[in-house]
Amino acid sequence: MGYIKEKFKVKADDLNVEVKDLVKNHGSKKIEDVTVAQVYQGMRGITGLVTETSLLDANEGIRFRGYSIPELRDHLPKAPGGAEPLPEGLFYLMLIGELPTEADVQYLSSMWGRRSHVPNHVFDAIEALPITTHPMTMFTVGIMALQTESSFAHAYAEGINKKDYWSYTYEDTMNLIARLPRIAAYIYRRKYKGGQHIQPNGMLDWAGNFAHMLGYSDEGFRELMRLYMVIHADHEGGNVSAHTTHLVGSALSDAYLSFAAGMNGLAGPLHGLANQEVIKWILSMREELGGGTPTKEQIEAYVRKTLSEGKVVPGYGHAVLRKTDPRFTAQMEFAKKHLPDDELVKIVWTVYETVPPILQDLGKVKNPWPNVDAHSGALLVHYGMVEYEFYTVLFGVSRALGVLASLCWDRALGLSLERPKSVTTEWMKQFVEGKVEAVTE
Repeated sequence: MGYIKEKFKVKADDLNVEVKDLVKNHGSKKIEDVTVAQVYQGMRGITGLVTETSLLDANEGIRFRGYSIPELRDHLPKAPGGAEPLPEGLFYLMLIGELPTEADVQYLSSMWGRRSHVPNHVFDAIEALPITTHPMTMFTVGIMALQTESSFAHAYAEGINKKDYWSYTYEDTMNLIARLPRIAAYIYRRKYKGGQHIQPNGMLDWAGNFAHMLGYSDEGFRELMRLYMVIHADHEGGNVSAHTTHLVGSALSDAYLSFAAGMNGLAGPLHGLANQEVIKWILSMREELGGGTPTKEQIEAYVRKTLSEGKVVPGYGHAVLRKTDPRFTAQMEFAKKHLPDDELVKIVWTVYETVPPILQDLGKVKNPWPNVDAHSGALLVHYGMVEYEFYTVLFGVSRALGVLASLCWDRALGLSLERPKSVTTEWMKQFVEGKVEAVTE
């Protein structure tokens, strides 16, 4: 079975007992009330999901199994000679709930390497798309084409005990995570590098090999990919990509179908696509201001102009966070160490000094601070990845770690089909007038 899979089974059995006890003894206890505004405004802040892998605090930021990003950078195993945490270690932590050893991480790297073969028909499906197709569309098509390999789908069709659903989902998770870097790199090389593909290097770790297949041999870029894959991996369960993966998975769709659905959500401008919008905005600003490094005063004027036109400053604000995103801070620390004199990075830092006070003065923004997208593009451009449309694919490869670990837990805990109640606006008008009662079932 493999010792990580066995360990997951033990953890899942123990938590199943705890969950059943909670539901049996406290199932009728109310968590919170729901307002009319929350129903209309994206269910914002409604506690309605359980995600074991991470928890987002509005003031403290993301914690993975209780560990902050700075703590992960300190405690997770690193590549030989490297300083950034290996994504394999974060996946182990999210799946098992314990910090991994060096041996655990090496085991995962080796296992994902062995499982990384991608069938030719997946590449054929990608090749069938026009070269002008957005990389995220190619990515979801590739994932869907890979669904033919689903262990869960094959086993379910033959008939399996629901107690074994988790086992086949685990196998799908490991296979899919192993193959995603190959698919993503293939898309990058096909669209931007004339179809000159690079074969995997089995001696490298998961993120290091991804960087290699993309065509970047700089150790700094490999380190960036390790950090990037860690900080983008999860953001609790309510964000669009995580929630969609969970929602589709609740219908017993396999990991491939569920993850592909999540990636279609990630491709939206209000979610993962925002990282390409940030760098486009910065480059447009610099061009409009005459090139070079604009002053703080010039940036302030441009920001006010952007806002006066009814536009947003991309990379600022977050649905939950009420402070500077720790993921932004981690990237800023990386930049200060590896590329402190980069012109584009300096602009990002000046924007960081400029935008929050302006947004605070407006008095309409709950969170004027930068999120993860405000910095990532500048780092990628420094190392030569200027193809902004591809950035969301990088995000997607990383997000697989969290949402698929969560899907394993969904199956192990036997979580139910997600089916919230909806009402009409006519019903809502009658409710606020006291003519009908709230639906409790």
